[in-house]
Amino acid sequence: MSERPASPDFSGKWRLKDSENFDQLLQDCNVGVIKRQAAKMVSSEHHIQQEGDNMKVDVVATGQKGKKQDYTVGGSFTEKEINGEEAEVSTAWEGESIVETHKAKSFEYKLTRSLEDNDTMVLHLESPKGTRAKRIYKRME
Repeated sequence: MSERPASPDFSGKWRLKDSENFDQLLQDCNVGVIKRQAAKMVSSEHHIQQEGDNMKVDVVATGQKGKKQDYTVGGSFTEKEINGEEAEVSTAWEGESIVETHKAKSFEYKLTRSLEDNDTMVLHLESPKGTRAKRIYKRME
């Protein structure tokens, strides 16, 4: 049996620099207009510690609660989504990207975390209606 190639290392502190089509994606996921407007104003950071397949992601958002994720890629976890629903999140490696499939009661979406280069992390999101959005983060340290 051959081993999977070495994983990219997402470790570090990342700050949101740009979003593309995020409002429409939130609308597709049943997020109300007030929370969508607030999401536009939020500055988001991802503080990531990675050891192989083990991920600790601390999402820090100005003016909002933020969230902590602690998981092993290939496993699953639960978290509260922006609309308040609990979601089961399954994770897997897809090439050099981590794919998260979020399944809540009223919607499902896919998030793919990848490194564009050493200083740029991109979250590609796809809604149940096929809307594609991007969240572009730059390394802080």
